[in-house]
Amino acid sequence: MTNAQAPQAEQPKQKSDRRVLEVKNLKTYLYTRWGTTQAVDDISFYLNEGESLGIVGESGCGKSMTAVSLMRLPPRPAGRIIAGEIILDGTDILQLNEEEMRTFRGNKISMILQDPHASLNPVFTVGNQLMEAVTTHLKEKLNKPQVIDRAVDALRMVQVAAPERRMHDYPHQMSGGMKQRVVGAMAIASRPKVLIADEPTTALDVTIQAQYLRLLRRIQEETGVSIIFITHDFGVVAKMCDRAVVMYAGKIVEQGTTRQLFNNPAHPYTQALMASVPKMEEHVEKLYSIEGSPPTLYNLKPGCRFAARCPLVDDRCRTEYPPDYNGPDGHTAACWRLEGKWQPSLS
Repeated sequence: MTNAQAPQAEQPKQKSDRRVLEVKNLKTYLYTRWGTTQAVDDISFYLNEGESLGIVGESGCGKSMTAVSLMRLPPRPAGRIIAGEIILDGTDILQLNEEEMRTFRGNKISMILQDPHASLNPVFTVGNQLMEAVTTHLKEKLNKPQVIDRAVDALRMVQVAAPERRMHDYPHQMSGGMKQRVVGAMAIASRPKVLIADEPTTALDVTIQAQYLRLLRRIQEETGVSIIFITHDFGVVAKMCDRAVVMYAGKIVEQGTTRQLFNNPAHPYTQALMASVPKMEEHVEKLYSIEGSPPTLYNLKPGCRFAARCPLVDDRCRTEYPPDYNGPDGHTAACWRLEGKWQPSLS
């Protein structure tokens, strides 16, 4: 299809200061044989309309558990959201019953899982699965031709060639990159307010990753959807995100604009993560790595959870968890070294 033949795209929707999502003091715990795992422990953040937010950190820091908590799908039977608020488009979804939540899930908030192979049922066609996503989550009742049209439009939006023909394909007939696009089509088919992309490039080879990120950017410009990127890759954060949240051991240790975190990281953990990213212009004999490993979340010691790995630790860090300190322009971090420099948060 040439540019002249391409369908007319909507005008990009501008970002606003209206909060489409606000998370307050969220706690999601896992109750296991080893004890209570504080997978998400008293975190708060927000997302504006049309904005992209990165949630970044090492494996096991609570990123993906935060994502499934926002979908109100913690792993059962061990997982449970025990406290907090998740206010989506003005409604606290933790107060909804299961039937009401099924309407919100997909219609207001959707998620692209990191493994497209596990997201698609191998015994059903792509069309069947897309049509199910449309009929399950849309409030308005559509007849079958309308549902088919909506499914085909979703495939076209994620730039799947010959979408009418692809509706009849099975997942095994598609490449990994094409499956990822189909999963993305399923997530956006009902035009959600918020889209969660959990490690969206992990299953893709390097040549396809940039294409897929550009595709997500284009979808956001055309629809105005707000996107949360769950990632360990600061390259994705730099390329795609307006703001970022840094998580460690179930806690948010720092959040701010992407520029603030790259130019002036305030928490030692964020600084260590930045130092771990190799710089193309520098020649080093050995890449930097953070010593040690994150703590187990079911037997936590008092104090800052990064204390055992922090090069700047002192006695107070080991005995008392620091409050959030407010820096310039909404930049916040939880570190005792900021006492006297930034103002402690009142919340």
